[in-house]
Amino acid sequence: MPTGGSERSQLVLAALLLAGTVPTLLAYNQPPSATLLNQSVAVALWGGVAWVLAPTRWPRGSTWLLAALGLVMAGVAVSWAAGSLPLSLALQAAGLLAGAAVMVVTGAATAQQGRGPATMTALAIGLLAAGLLGSGVALVQVFAPGWTDGNLIAHSGVAGRAVGNLRQPNHLGSLLLWALAAVTLLAERRMLPRWAAWACCAVMVLAIELTASRTGAVGLGVLLLWALVDRRLSRQTRWLLAALPLLYAVAYLSMGWWGSVSQQALGAGARLAAEGAASIGIDSPNSRLNIWANALSLIAANPWAGVGFGEFNIAWTLSAFPNRPTAFFDHTHNLALQLAVELGLPAASAVLLLMAVALWQAARRAWRAEGDAGLAARTAGVLVLLTLLHSMVEYPLWYAYFLLPAALAWGYALGTLPGDARLPASAAGDLLQPAAPWALAAGVAMTLAGAFALLDYQRVVVIYAPGDGAGTLGQRIARGQRSPLFAHHADYAAATNDAPPADAVLGLARGTHSLLDTRLMLAWARHLAAKGQVDEARWLAQRLREFKNSDADSFFEPCASGATDLFQCQPPQRVHGWREFTAPARH
Repeated sequence: MPTGGSERSQLVLAALLLAGTVPTLLAYNQPPSATLLNQSVAVALWGGVAWVLAPTRWPRGSTWLLAALGLVMAGVAVSWAAGSLPLSLALQAAGLLAGAAVMVVTGAATAQQGRGPATMTALAIGLLAAGLLGSGVALVQVFAPGWTDGNLIAHSGVAGRAVGNLRQPNHLGSLLLWALAAVTLLAERRMLPRWAAWACCAVMVLAIELTASRTGAVGLGVLLLWALVDRRLSRQTRWLLAALPLLYAVAYLSMGWWGSVSQQALGAGARLAAEGAASIGIDSPNSRLNIWANALSLIAANPWAGVGFGEFNIAWTLSAFPNRPTAFFDHTHNLALQLAVELGLPAASAVLLLMAVALWQAARRAWRAEGDAGLAARTAGVLVLLTLLHSMVEYPLWYAYFLLPAALAWGYALGTLPGDARLPASAAGDLLQPAAPWALAAGVAMTLAGAFALLDYQRVVVIYAPGDGAGTLGQRIARGQRSPLFAHHADYAAATNDAPPADAVLGLARGTHSLLDTRLMLAWARHLAAKGQVDEARWLAQRLREFKNSDADSFFEPCASGATDLFQCQPPQRVHGWREFTAPARH
């Protein structure tokens, strides 16, 4: 590992440039998951960052945030050991939480060992590159959709709207907000000419408008607030940040005009045209308010221990709710509610309290720091705030390409020391010392884990996209069910296909804990009825009917014709709690 100053700076820049851009720009994907490759690459590349920035000693200041991560990891362990969470899902969650802890420690140590401003500048360059390239993808998706091929540029599933190569408008919106924060740091450090900063902001704000992401639009207000409260920013930079909402308004009006000329609704206009009043989240059965109301009901029913980490979907799907959303949700779309419903109120309150203390400490330390170190710390704090804002309406922290850089930024802000940018004597000595073996091992372990995930994922890819000599469907499923990390994908196939030697019973025991959809619920209900658990099958069919999914129409068609002898046409004789349908599925 290079120790020379110039070589090390180049290595840090390369590592952060790759980690900041590649996971968010990778359009190529393999079924059944659209973003698994992005996440695995993110783990591997951010592990490389942790290796390059490996500290010489354990840093101070990150205890509260690490404790919060530790409590959530304990929740994962309990949900697996004492609950019914399958091992593959538990290992995935535990691995990401461990990776986040590594990035927190790495960020804190970077701030305390004399590499802070240079590291955050390199991160800003990576985020800006990702933002500009992501904007290019957005422009192609909206203005030249015929150019999208699904390998270099992802197809947009929503006409007139940009989704980026992450395939979600909100994800692209948050990435672009991070890139706008990066412009601020680079402009303040005079690494980006003012005209270039304005040009970059104009392009990326246009791309945010094209996503029609409400989170992206509101996030511009956070950057405006930064301009209002941070008087240490130069006047030119503060004007730039303050102008972002105005640039968004100009983009919105421009797209409205262009849409009238081209006879096509674009960006935010396309969302309004497609969804009408439902686009503001009030009239739609799938509004955030509706799913939040369901989550609160589950919390009231399971206040102390929750439903178990990773078990929201099965608990919600198998519980009766008036006015149920008709989409299949696997998250509450709110971080606080997600923790409360899965961990229970006591544990969730402890996690949120620890996070609040860590956020306060990060803000206070970033605000007290001066010079380039202070600028870098405040930029890191803004990245964290933007991520937490997104977490109030989505679940970005469940994605490695958001979780890991956010953890690095939060750790950096926590590790920032008061004073100016001059290098403390202790940190100057640290630069001459070799990295701690445990720190190097952690970074290498992350990279190897990302590589292993890519390889292990191929066991289930072959189920859905078989190549020559892949074997029969049953053989492919059986091999996939032995995957340490992705067996639940093979379990889905086992549960929904009659293909020996695949284990359909094991598939139903484990696959139902990932995401219950129409096909899986149909297979499960028929399986229960065949086993003699007819009333449980009736209950499951009743829950499926509430989703009003067209894929289940043929299943319920006899009922509409007056049939009463089929279980799906009969009401259940009693209320069945969702836990009646679960069984430990750890093998």
